[in-house]
Amino acid sequence: MKTAIIATIIGGVVVGMALLWVEYQYFIPFYDKDNTTEPTMSSTDHQHPCTPGQIFSDKLLEGGKGPEMVVIPDGKFRTGDIHRHSDGEHHLHHVSVSSIAIGRSEVTFAEYDRFAVATSREKPSDEGWGRGKRPVINVSWFDAIAYTEWLSQQTGKQYRLPKEAEWEYAARAGTETKYWWGNKIGFNQANCDGCGSQWDNKKTAPIGSFNSNYFNLYDTLGNVYEWTCSEYENEYNGKEQQCSDKQNTSSFRVIRGGSWYSLPAYVRAAARFGNRPKNQDITIGFRVVMEHKKNNLPKSSAQKTTL
Repeated sequence: MKTAIIATIIGGVVVGMALLWVEYQYFIPFYDKDNTTEPTMSSTDHQHPCTPGQIFSDKLLEGGKGPEMVVIPDGKFRTGDIHRHSDGEHHLHHVSVSSIAIGRSEVTFAEYDRFAVATSREKPSDEGWGRGKRPVINVSWFDAIAYTEWLSQQTGKQYRLPKEAEWEYAARAGTETKYWWGNKIGFNQANCDGCGSQWDNKKTAPIGSFNSNYFNLYDTLGNVYEWTCSEYENEYNGKEQQCSDKQNTSSFRVIRGGSWYSLPAYVRAAARFGNRPKNQDITIGFRVVMEHKKNNLPKSSAQKTTL
């Protein structure tokens, strides 16, 4: 009887040790973030696109702070149809981008509503989905430009919309895959029609609901299309590196990133579309850029982050 009990105990210990070995060999590494495979990186001036970036929010004259901004490094990347997907993306070429500070997320209703109240503008509809931390929608290109001008006046800094090339550089964050996380849409990486999130094809998600990219930016793909300051052309011709004059009221402006309503193909980092600047849409919002010099960044509200 004793022998049987001892044998049972020894057998239990052996089985337990075996199970622990299996867990440490196979399961724990699977959940270890440091063991995840990163997408293929592009050839840039910075060998590691995850260079630590400064995060800050400029103080507003009327009190409070502006959008949270992230400084991204200058570099070079390939823009165009790397994966041969669409005619409008076929001109594959290299573009150099100077260092800028860009919104860590899309401008929210809370941020835009403060501007609307201060300038006696009508607040855009949230379609009943909620305001606060959700990205602002139903804003035209001209509305977005007006916000950046107000932000510049409030902070004493030069804010604007991103140029198309700047937008793609920031969205890719050093990668050349279809999405910054890889070539497959995956599950719950973004908000689109087929992304696997709880908001898919229904409504916008609150900012920061998904992982940030390697530049520490949220929602560059999916959630809402984002206005850029660039004029839209069917083929790349250099305007992707320029801002359109706001006096030009007829030419289409570039929107990027896809939305909660978009199929995965339209959420790719290379996907590009044009829209009339006067249009206000439930799928379109924006994020801002601040042109900066190294000695121009705020010190009191700045912090460092490892991307």
